[in-house]
Amino acid sequence: MHVHGFRAGRTAAALLAAALLTGALPAARATAAEPAPRIDLTVLVVDDGGGAVEALTSELKGSGTPYRAVRLGDPGRPVIDAAFLADTVDGRPRAKYQGVVLPDEAPQGLSAAEREALAAYERTYAIPQVDAYTWAHPGVGLEYTDDGGRSGVFDGVETALTAAGRTGPFRYLDGPVVFEDNDPTVSESYGYAGRPRAGYTSYLDVETGDGGGRASLLGEYAHDGRRELVVTFAYNRHQRQFRALARGIVEWLTQGVHLGQSRNYFSVHVDDVFAPDARWDTARNCTPGDFDCVGGDGEGTPPIRMTAADAQYAAQWQRASGFTLDMVYNAGSGEEWKAEHGGSDPLTTQLLADRARYRWVNHTYTHPFLGCVQDTSTVPWRCATDAYGATRWMSRAQIAAQIRDNHTWAVGKGLAVDRTELVTGEHSGLKTLPQQPADNPNLAGALSDTGVRWIASDNSREPRQRAVGAAKTVPRHPMNVYYNVGTAEEMTDEYNWIYTSKEDGGSGVCATNPASTCLDEPLDVRTGYAGHIVPQEARIALGHVMANDPRPHYVHQSNLAEERLLYPVLDKVLADYRALFAESTPLVNPRHRDIGTELARRAAWEQALADGKVTAYRIGTTVTVKAPAGVTTPVTAPEGTRKQQLLGSTAFGTPYAGARSAWTAPDTFQTAITLTLPTA
Repeated sequence: MHVHGFRAGRTAAALLAAALLTGALPAARATAAEPAPRIDLTVLVVDDGGGAVEALTSELKGSGTPYRAVRLGDPGRPVIDAAFLADTVDGRPRAKYQGVVLPDEAPQGLSAAEREALAAYERTYAIPQVDAYTWAHPGVGLEYTDDGGRSGVFDGVETALTAAGRTGPFRYLDGPVVFEDNDPTVSESYGYAGRPRAGYTSYLDVETGDGGGRASLLGEYAHDGRRELVVTFAYNRHQRQFRALARGIVEWLTQGVHLGQSRNYFSVHVDDVFAPDARWDTARNCTPGDFDCVGGDGEGTPPIRMTAADAQYAAQWQRASGFTLDMVYNAGSGEEWKAEHGGSDPLTTQLLADRARYRWVNHTYTHPFLGCVQDTSTVPWRCATDAYGATRWMSRAQIAAQIRDNHTWAVGKGLAVDRTELVTGEHSGLKTLPQQPADNPNLAGALSDTGVRWIASDNSREPRQRAVGAAKTVPRHPMNVYYNVGTAEEMTDEYNWIYTSKEDGGSGVCATNPASTCLDEPLDVRTGYAGHIVPQEARIALGHVMANDPRPHYVHQSNLAEERLLYPVLDKVLADYRALFAESTPLVNPRHRDIGTELARRAAWEQALADGKVTAYRIGTTVTVKAPAGVTTPVTAPEGTRKQQLLGSTAFGTPYAGARSAWTAPDTFQTAITLTLPTA
């Protein structure tokens, strides 16, 4: 491990140590003859290219908090001096940055003059500083680890918030923070836990393991009229311990007032409701009916479809878990099933009886492929062409009929379906590489004809939202609980085929796919699902939840049938989340259209920031934000903040994670957002 150079400690001062804990916002110093300074709502990030700074930068970017990065390895980077950090605007002193992120307390890439300029700036304007990753030593307010502390690998170690952490910047957390240990053969987190010295307030600590008590891994060091948040463990942007603490680090850095907002989102789309799904063939390692599954058409293999009992269980599970599923339905496929089975369908009867318990999303009437006409004479398939070599496409009228017929059926059955939402079968109609490199040119018109504004896409192929005519995509995360399995053994068998080498009996595709990793050996089909796949998929999903990612996850109705494979994954996600987060930080479970709106707002906000068209600052307890017309602004502020209107004021935002936040805009006849912060 890299050990940072020693920097002598200075006389501790508690001038600002309790500011965030009490909810007060420390005012920058001003003399009687000098007006209160303006503090711009931008963070300065001094980047050494390391993983810790990259993680903090990703949190700022992901929440929509503006920052300026100075890359130490860039020979053309600006010099950090007094003029770079502050100036005067309209006769008022201006601090250009509300917080500073450094790689450690004394980065070697900064000159002594630059470090002193930063220290003077922070003292003058009461600007907090985060030391992204350093070691325990007196220069950061900690004893050396050999004096009652601890250092080494922290994989799997349970850490705890202190009383100061629970009531301060990390008040949104409830349970212990356990460091990840995903691979016992790899050291994933190294750390230095030190005992606090005078001026240091610990927020996260750990048992030293020698009977000597506890030592700190994260805390605030107040000294010399400055405040530093000291982090003494290594991390990256994906690790759960960082994801759990990232919100609090930003809140501390910005003193609870910043542009941007963050939520923990989790929505699950269940595709193919009412339709049957084909079943994986464990002997041929393929799915009968697929173009590349030779040796039979699967007519003798029973498909997988929910029963009435499965539907009853789904409703009961929702009530018990406090979580709502999105039923993505194919009404025509259900009608076909009913016609083939004597005109009776207990599943449809039960789901319709419980219609109000779910959200419903249009999945087209019979789930056809809405892109090019598929030529299945070759493997893989290709787009069929006409006599002139032009691609043959499903027509605009055919696409619109699939959307309209499904919606009409739902309305007739009393389902609360929103015509603006759509998930096409296999995300078809949108480009499908490599065979169909462009959208069906008839798709956008059909979406317009049927009032669709939000069309699902596959996040593994297209993670960015984009326009499809007047509609926009809603990328969805696929979950590795497959559509074509009904039992744990089938699931594990297919998982082994995908994720093991040819030498171990698998397809070997894992060795050629850069996004995949081969298993060391095949999983036991009797225990592999519960022992390996469930915790793996729950960890991945929870990682999305904790990363302020609103994109929904998607599975299939087959996962609620037979052995009901989805529930163990969801149960673990919900249990792990609720064990870690306080009640003030509930899971947000948005529907399809709201996710699309959130992503669209973020894209517009990111563009406004990139174009330099946002001005935001704080003067005392007043926050002013100006953004381009039509762009809503994400803002986070303390409880008690009020939004000024032409006449009077209203409470700002909605409560989440111990703060108030919202997408907001100036009211009628206003050109700026004005917030009044609480004084204490």
